[in-house]
Amino acid sequence: MEKKKPSLMSITRMRQLFTSLTPESRRHIFVNNELAMVQGDHAIFSLIMQQRPPFVINDHRLGIVVKGQLRANINLVEKQITAGMLVFIGPGTIISPRAVSDDLAVVGVGLSPEFSMPFAAGGLPSAFNGQERDFQLRPSDSDIEAARAIIDALWRIVHLRDYNRLAVASLVAALMQHYDSLYRQQTQLLSATLSREQTTFDRFIYLVNRHAATEHQMAFYARKMCLTERYLGTVIRQASGVTAKEWIDRAIVTRIEVELRHSDKTIAQIADDLHFPNPSFFCKYFKRLTGQTPVEYRMRQGD
Repeated sequence: MEKKKPSLMSITRMRQLFTSLTPESRRHIFVNNELAMVQGDHAIFSLIMQQRPPFVINDHRLGIVVKGQLRANINLVEKQITAGMLVFIGPGTIISPRAVSDDLAVVGVGLSPEFSMPFAAGGLPSAFNGQERDFQLRPSDSDIEAARAIIDALWRIVHLRDYNRLAVASLVAALMQHYDSLYRQQTQLLSATLSREQTTFDRFIYLVNRHAATEHQMAFYARKMCLTERYLGTVIRQASGVTAKEWIDRAIVTRIEVELRHSDKTIAQIADDLHFPNPSFFCKYFKRLTGQTPVEYRMRQGD
């Protein structure tokens, strides 16, 4: 049997979900085999919220929050995303929406893995080269207007009778360059104001998001950061109020939940994929942290 992939919020999956929307809501959506666009209809997000997160994202998504707000856990970190923010969500992101306001409106574009990036090899803007899985920006009104103008132009282009692939690629490139410029400005500003502890915490969370599925021990992260385990543990607790081991456990449990909910893998397969020594240890670990066995968790998702 072919295994299901846990990335249920791929553009392909969203295209399937959108068929249940009203004709009026579908007027605010465009989807083809390489990209998807939304133009602010709240029903889209209400529908996604009904699909039982957490979700894995396997593509690049760039948007503007026009109205309302969204509270979500994105790559382990709780985020409050509000009107006037630019948002990027990249491949490998695990997102659990917690609450969506009734007036949430977002305009934006999603680029499927089949979309050919409009940059030469090695020329992808730094904000999108994999170093960051997600970021949120609150730029000036003029910067928001510039991003909106590009997205609006892209919306018009994709609806032309003859789909102009070159024009689409050019506008996507302009949008990504604009986001990249704003991202670098924010990064430079933050680097001048963040404490050493916060910088260490941010680096640790980045590594945990990247490696926790296979690396479960503090020693790995301490070596990566050229720190002792004791010092790293102290800094992470001071910066976040949570132990470093708990952050690692949160990432592992989230990945397990995604696999249990969205794949047909056996418990033994999941345990092996996530580098547990055996299924028995895996089951005890999951129950200790969640209060239920993997089998119990999986059965409850089908209720």
